[in-house]
Amino acid sequence: MVRVKRGTIAHKRRKHVLKYAKGFRWGRKSKYKAAKDALRHAWSYAYKDRKIKKRNFRQLWQIQISAACRELGISYSKFIAGLKKNKIELDRKILSTLAKEQGKIFEKIVEKIKE
Repeated sequence: MVRVKRGTIAHKRRKHVLKYAKGFRWGRKSKYKAAKDALRHAWSYAYKDRKIKKRNFRQLWQIQISAACRELGISYSKFIAGLKKNKIELDRKILSTLAKEQGKIFEKIVEKIKE
């Protein structure tokens, strides 16, 4: 029977894993077993934190809108309720940007809601 050398596929797989572990500290960049474990953790954290990032930004926008609203004499909850009642469909990211950079436009929106 012919001898089958199996090193090429295993070597390719290990090389592929080590490519993704480039830049890791200590032995995790060069030792296959440590790199595989480090990547498993890294990718699970990356997946989880992509979800958390959305939460954090929404929270930040809400805080910025709330601060801008309080300066103009209205609470955040009344502001959002007024937006829904007046059918103004602007998301929190846009409202936050308006509050920070275009204060006059944001004031007009608040005045419209206060009516």
